[in-house]
Amino acid sequence: MQAFERELLTLLPRLRRFARALARDATDADDLLQVALERALKARAQWAPGTRLDSWMMRIVRNCWIDEVRSRTRRARTFVPEEEGAAIGSEAHREVELRAELHAVEKAMNNLSDEQREVIALVLVEGLAYKEAAELLEIPIGTLTSRLTRGRQALAQMLEAA
Repeated sequence: MQAFERELLTLLPRLRRFARALARDATDADDLLQVALERALKARAQWAPGTRLDSWMMRIVRNCWIDEVRSRTRRARTFVPEEEGAAIGSEAHREVELRAELHAVEKAMNNLSDEQREVIALVLVEGLAYKEAAELLEIPIGTLTSRLTRGRQALAQMLEAA
């Protein structure tokens, strides 16, 4: 296995989290990630060894998502959200609590604007530096910090109310 594929495999959990933050749906996120991986493998010659593969891949995931949103708009296709509570069964009490907390965070993230959700996913969830995230999103760093501040405040308010 080549170094490119090895490094790409180690990025899969981070890329899936980012795709999930963008798509808001696990199935859509998996589809988005598959499209992005296919695009990256076809364009691997465009990636410069020695540069950050994670930033390159996240940009591809984001661009694939933008393409999908545009396509959905054109087709006027609507996705029905998954049923809440479908996965709850005979789990231990603490795991149920953790799932409820994760659900509250996911619900709060989904209620953020697209711009706020993107910056929070990149900076707070994936740990990208402000400069890297701003470059990836092609926005000024001041805009990124503004969106991040407003997004954090909105998340805190929604989670307090939950």
